[in-house]
Amino acid sequence: MRPPERIVLDPDLLLRRLTPEDASAAHRAVAESFEILHPWMPWAAEWPKPADQEAFVASSISEWESGTSYVYGIFDAGDAAWVGTVGLHARVGPGAFEIGYWLHTDHTGKGMATRAARALSEVALALPGVDRVEIRCDEANTSSRAIPERLGFRLDRIEEHTPDAPGESGRRMIWIKDET
Repeated sequence: MRPPERIVLDPDLLLRRLTPEDASAAHRAVAESFEILHPWMPWAAEWPKPADQEAFVASSISEWESGTSYVYGIFDAGDAAWVGTVGLHARVGPGAFEIGYWLHTDHTGKGMATRAARALSEVALALPGVDRVEIRCDEANTSSRAIPERLGFRLDRIEEHTPDAPGESGRRMIWIKDET
């Protein structure tokens, strides 16, 4: 069983499985948001090229088919404006998904990432065999860590790690929400 391909969060926000046609909008959003993404996202180490987002979208489509990740574009309700991405990633062990997210700089601070993460938490925990959802972020990324805090995730642990991006402290917070 897979998550739905479209999730309407409210009259203003839509989560939709990516299509090849989304690559140019993704590139534009990453380029326009580079300053806020670069400190925290290893994939934003260098200025983005259109081929980067074409590869990302193609990989997201392939991973959806294989069941290893379910990446959604976050769009305004009219499916016109790119707001960001949010995804479920099966990389944290059996029975679990990790949620990852980022927003276009024009859409931060409006609760959109929180609403998207809440929706995907509920979707993931409703899937057969899934009993845990994690959000991982560097301790220094206060914007990202505010999301699991608002959603009632519990801080399970902090792990030391070699920073992957220039803003990271090397202390990764692992936030968990489970069926209980």
